[in-house]
Amino acid sequence: MKIVMGCDPNAESFKQEMKEFVESLGHEVTDFGSDDPIYANVAIKAAEAVAAGEFDRGILFCGTGIGVMLAANKVKGAYAANVWNVYSAKRACLSNNCNIITLGSQVTGNMLGKELIQAYLECEFVYNERSGKKVDAYVDYDMKRD
Repeated sequence: MKIVMGCDPNAESFKQEMKEFVESLGHEVTDFGSDDPIYANVAIKAAEAVAAGEFDRGILFCGTGIGVMLAANKVKGAYAANVWNVYSAKRACLSNNCNIITLGSQVTGNMLGKELIQAYLECEFVYNERSGKKVDAYVDYDMKRD
């Protein structure tokens, strides 16, 4: 898979370790930085690239993962989830068809971060009776926005 990553300056070392891990799994990673202390800038840039189909998925980092999640979700076609345990990482993909996950470098340990990312990347959304119509509802609403 083609993965885009980005972060704020506080999460740089965490992102680098996660980037090396994702590459070790055989994925192609493009790093959008960031030296920009305004994490929204890199989150939006990465989310636009994912929404445009330039990347299969995105992984964003800040202190909590919440800020980059909020910024990414402002982009039409980007669906970001802040994940904190393996179950939420899997469900972000399996139930919600999220194309971006976010993690907090100040609240997620390095080993857990790797487990979360691996769990997310190993899943693929399959449209089904339980989740499909729920995903359709927010995607349809998103596509109507200007």
